[in-house]
Amino acid sequence: MAGPLDGYRIIDVTQMISGPMATMVLGDQGADVIKVEPPGRGDLTRMLGGGARRMSPIFATSNRNKRGLVLDLKQASGVELLKKLVANADVFVQNFRPGAVERMGIGEAALRALNPSLIYVSISGFGETGPYAHKRVYDPVIQALSGLADIQGGSAERPRMLRLIVPDKVTALTAAQAMTAALLARERTGKGQHVRLAMLDAVISFLWPEGMARHTFLGSDIGVSRPREVRDLVFETSDGFITAGAVSDAEWQGLAKALGHPEWLEDERFKTPAGRVKHADARLEMTAEVLTSRSSDEWLALLDEHEVPCAPIVRREELASNVQVVANELIVQSEHEMTGRMQQPRPPARFTETPAEIRRPAPGLGEHGEELLTELGLDAGEIERLREQGVTI
Repeated sequence: MAGPLDGYRIIDVTQMISGPMATMVLGDQGADVIKVEPPGRGDLTRMLGGGARRMSPIFATSNRNKRGLVLDLKQASGVELLKKLVANADVFVQNFRPGAVERMGIGEAALRALNPSLIYVSISGFGETGPYAHKRVYDPVIQALSGLADIQGGSAERPRMLRLIVPDKVTALTAAQAMTAALLARERTGKGQHVRLAMLDAVISFLWPEGMARHTFLGSDIGVSRPREVRDLVFETSDGFITAGAVSDAEWQGLAKALGHPEWLEDERFKTPAGRVKHADARLEMTAEVLTSRSSDEWLALLDEHEVPCAPIVRREELASNVQVVANELIVQSEHEMTGRMQQPRPPARFTETPAEIRRPAPGLGEHGEELLTELGLDAGEIERLREQGVTI
């Protein structure tokens, strides 16, 4: 069965994570995504931490459901071939630094002249204006500038980086949603448009609701917020680690009873949700002290019995075999001719009528070049001449 975006064509000249992961989402949902890479090394992530395999894990999982084409966009003939692709495309996505695409001749105005209904997407680190606009950017730079590193550190510690590339991935998911929204708007109006997205903007919007709670309401009444130095929700038991949390009054009552401390319910500090936030450090330290006395399984059973949100802390090597992950049929295995046997999550959103699925593995460098150039009307001789000139491989 075709996916919900079947029939749409996406030309993707992005590299690294934010752009490729965004177009992967559309590819999972049925779009024909054509990944255009430079000759030589291709996308920088192809061999980033790949070990002995011929393709890195991060590339393999962020570039599935795409067809691969190599074009040298420093050559005029490479740019002309890209323009031929764009002429019949629905979306064009690039994440070069501001100004680069105009110098290359593939800026929004140049491509819209060929395809007025095109959705042109520009992903950048900081946006197109301002003192940071032309700086090189990677995920940690956005963590630093957005406030994420400060939030992770807390007031009593040095700032800390997240161990996941959250800014790249938040930008990718924001971009995927924006592209789909732009396609929907075009269906209604017939008009293409330019979608601009800065990683900085996406991440600040993402962290704001709770990360900037003390900075949302202006004036003296800023409300109650969680202390910056409060411990996290990882609790050690006698044989491992779990998490448990109580937000509502009913959950707090359940937690106190499950842990055998009903007297906590009479403590004035914890009688309201606001009080439990204000005095979170004391509340969590009390909880942590009790939880060390029994095993994880014992505590999880008691917490479940009292309807307290809780879960074991699952190690990465245990993730694929976790009972809930197995029940969700989330992790799927496949054979990749370049990497061998691999596993990865299926597309997370499930559609009853137009299922998203992994239809093809991430492409080898230029794997579908001949197929795609033939679709553009080039014959075997023309394709061979382009190879000799280094325009493609």
